Amino acid sequence: MTSVVPQDPSGTPERSLSAKTVSQRSNALAERLEQGASTLAAFASGLTDAEWQTRVAKDGRRVGVIVHHVASVYPIEIQLAQTLAAGNPVTGVTMDGIHEMNAGHAQTHDAITKETALELLRRNSIAAADAIRALSDDELDRAAPASLYSDAPVTCQFMLEDHAVRHSYHHLARLRAALKR
Repeated sequence: MTSVVPQDPSGTPERSLSAKTVSQRSNALAERLEQGASTLAAFASGLTDAEWQTRVAKDGRRVGVIVHHVASVYPIEIQLAQTLAAGNPVTGVTMDGIHEMNAGHAQTHDAITKETALELLRRNSIAAADAIRALSDDELDRAAPASLYSDAPVTCQFMLEDHAVRHSYHHLARLRAALKR
């Protein structure tokens, strides 16, 4: 472990974690999440209004809805990882349920503004990174059955990497392809 003083994107030290020793692994995961969120935000910030409203083929959601989606699910993704970190199984989470949640989100937020989505992305990515930094190496290594993976035992770190950390990169690649940017 090493002592790290987390910083928000403006470079200001975060006071909530500044006195805590942060695991190098959890810090690296948090930094990857922050980088992905920052890259997605920079991309989205440069979109025209027409691009923001573009529907993505095969997906059907507007570009702006997808950016808001990434931001809005960080808390859920972190909660799932924290469940595993505590040694508890993740139950009741299925791909069908995720698709249903995403469809409901798309309907509710079809007219989301760029400013609103980007602010939520900023806030929730900071909170997610802080939550990741709060995890110890032992918690990252802890595994429990996860319904999303056919009840296979997966680690907290795997859940983070496959969801919260990867999410912005995954959708950014799809948005770039859809907009040919």
